[in-house]
Amino acid sequence: MNEEIKFSDLGISSEILKAVEEMGYVHPSPIQAMAIPHLLEGRDVIGQAQTGTGKTAAFSIPMLNSIDPNIKQTQVLVLCPTRELAIQVSGEVKKLSKYLPKVNSLPIYGGDPIDKQIRALKRGVQIVVGTPGRVIDHINRGTLWMDEIRAIVLDEADEMLDMGFREDIEEILSKMQSNPQTVFFSATMAKPIMDLTRKYQKNPEIVKVIKKELTVSNIEQTYYEVKDSLKLELMTRLIDLHNLKLMLVFCNTKRGVDEVTETLISRGYGAEALHGDLSQAQRNRVMSKFRTGNVNILVATDVAARGIDVDNVDGVFNYDLPLDEEYYVHRIGRTGRAGRSGKAISFITGQRESRRLREIEAYTKSKIERKSPPSVAELIDLKRQNVVNTIKTTISKGGDMVQYKQIIEEMIFEGLDHMTITASLLKMIVGESSEQLEDISFENKRGEGRERSEGRGDRFGREGRGDRGRDRDRGPRADRSEGRGRDRDRGGRSDRGDRGGASRTRINTEKMGRLFINVGKSSKIRPGDIVGAIAGETGLAGNRIGEIDIFDSYTFVDVPMADVDNVLRVMNKNQIKGKTVNVEFSKEVK
Repeated sequence: MNEEIKFSDLGISSEILKAVEEMGYVHPSPIQAMAIPHLLEGRDVIGQAQTGTGKTAAFSIPMLNSIDPNIKQTQVLVLCPTRELAIQVSGEVKKLSKYLPKVNSLPIYGGDPIDKQIRALKRGVQIVVGTPGRVIDHINRGTLWMDEIRAIVLDEADEMLDMGFREDIEEILSKMQSNPQTVFFSATMAKPIMDLTRKYQKNPEIVKVIKKELTVSNIEQTYYEVKDSLKLELMTRLIDLHNLKLMLVFCNTKRGVDEVTETLISRGYGAEALHGDLSQAQRNRVMSKFRTGNVNILVATDVAARGIDVDNVDGVFNYDLPLDEEYYVHRIGRTGRAGRSGKAISFITGQRESRRLREIEAYTKSKIERKSPPSVAELIDLKRQNVVNTIKTTISKGGDMVQYKQIIEEMIFEGLDHMTITASLLKMIVGESSEQLEDISFENKRGEGRERSEGRGDRFGREGRGDRGRDRDRGPRADRSEGRGRDRDRGGRSDRGDRGGASRTRINTEKMGRLFINVGKSSKIRPGDIVGAIAGETGLAGNRIGEIDIFDSYTFVDVPMADVDNVLRVMNKNQIKGKTVNVEFSKEVK
């Protein structure tokens, strides 16, 4: 449908249209084609679309179209769940407003000097893109005026609610001086989202990208069965095999991210880590290197990778298979963008992960093809062929080669022959490392690794879920909404059974200390929440956390005595599922 519609048919201003066409876009994406006309009419809109579908432009174009450039006050407010997404959206707005010189936009978020933001707001900003906490801060300081706001956008509304921002969002909406146009964009239409829309929207138009349009037909999805210890060796071979230039590698834990990054660097690859332990300044530097291509491999956790929007990523590696089907979609959606093709490569170990892969296939309604690891001979042949193709391409392009011919003539004059010179150059290009590679049995035999996986699954009382608590990079969004029906950064899913007091059987042999936590089943706390919170905040490995007994209003959890003081220090007054908790030592247990 959208292939027949052009941006020029949508009634947007010539200045915005010029910027859109300069960015290389002619036809709107499905969500853009459906949402932009309603937004241009001033209607409230609920848009359901996932990352990579063009939703930022879907609301930015009509918002820019409605701006009065002669009014220097804020007219459009966009709320985002993370700093990274706020920066990304603001960058997109700047591109689209390139030919609107009087229109200014500004990202505001925590971790950035507030004085700098205040000065920019005083100069006059028509579009503010910010995180809820920092927006409220500016409103309370009187540095962000709400008088002229005519539209408010909640981008990734489900993420904001999952992160516990509902009160902040409602506070912001309640401070509006008039009845602004409200726009909610979300990957899901969970109950909390619909509750907000009923309260703050008037007869909203619902635009939805259906599953068929969310498919990833331009992404080649494959998987390899491989031993844990050989994942990195296989990944580096595949990078060479497919001649990948810009890659994202996803791990499920911060520790995994650091280990993979360090090993890649030791092998001469340009890699950087991105996870929740980095400061905002460090994250900005890492992303700048990745966007400019100074670093071509970004190793990240799912939480830290929110907001990454780089069009020319040509490969995504699921180094660890994601624990949630939606995470898989978010991950692979970062390649194959803007009409390009991309590769999504997953590594699996053992039967449980094989079943998990089948669940992902069913969810995405796509086939993930099994591949055999490349042999050394295949790698060498491919490198040789790539060199031949590169030489042929260079010859076909022509150009001045006089200076290079002079070098060859000088070498011949010194007594070297053409064949020796050419062979030496090829050896330099292909590299000696390929010749030194060994053929390795990568494949994980059926059942291998099962004992470890079963041990982890039993610890959570649910078969096949794995050790989800191990130093998970939880971030604030581990506070999942019940309406979502799943817990992505926690230790499990909503169908995890309550066995009596919702206990989690301990198989740890360390001397343990029992801790009291003042939240329980009445707060919808489950074992995975406890494991995820403690592991994510303290760095204590999830497989060292012992028995968990959850009652109506409180919980007991066993942790190693050696770690009790650290857990008490970090977790007391911290949050679990959005609730501030008191944690106290109860007693020592065997």
